[in-house]
Amino acid sequence: MDTDRLIETLSSGLQPVRPLRAPMIRALLWLAAVGALSTALILRFADLAVFWQRVSVPRTAIECIGAALTAVTAVIGAFEMSVPGRSARWGWLPMPPFLLWLAASGAGCLANGLSLYGADGFIGESGSCFVFIAAVSVPLSLGLFWMLRRARPIAPAPVATLGTLGAAASAAFILQFFHPFDVTVIDLTLHLAAVALVMLIGGLARRPLLAAA
Repeated sequence: MDTDRLIETLSSGLQPVRPLRAPMIRALLWLAAVGALSTALILRFADLAVFWQRVSVPRTAIECIGAALTAVTAVIGAFEMSVPGRSARWGWLPMPPFLLWLAASGAGCLANGLSLYGADGFIGESGSCFVFIAAVSVPLSLGLFWMLRRARPIAPAPVATLGTLGAAASAAFILQFFHPFDVTVIDLTLHLAAVALVMLIGGLARRPLLAAA
């Protein structure tokens, strides 16, 4: 078999590859879809009067902004790092807003006198916060990983870490619209525990979830 015939045989069954959109565009598409769905649910089920009363306090507003920016920057970082050859510095993108979120929440704990719990007991309503963040993060993570896997990430670990952080922070931000009380130590602890659990599960399942179809 000559070279020309060999090349023709090998290429006869190939299909044209559709190039992916830029990572930033795909990240914004995911964020827009989540934002639209979340807005519809919030308008339908949330008590917005309570929410606006809470965010009228600057510290609470900063806490919400920190959670939202953590979600946005982590998702952008995940899409950027899913493309081979992108700088590892994208992994640090969500760190400043995450620290802002943590600092504002910590300030709330100080304002509440470091109380571990209130009249409802040690856990109180904070257990529902843990369940909310964990449960909402699951479909968000699955949808995000479905989009990320199309880039065939060579290093799935940082992509999974950033992706699950973005999904969990998104869930934590959505929770703010249904959170009728100020943050306490146990509340903040369970919020962070839910985020950590989602990131751990995503990290352990990174290969099957991010394996290209």
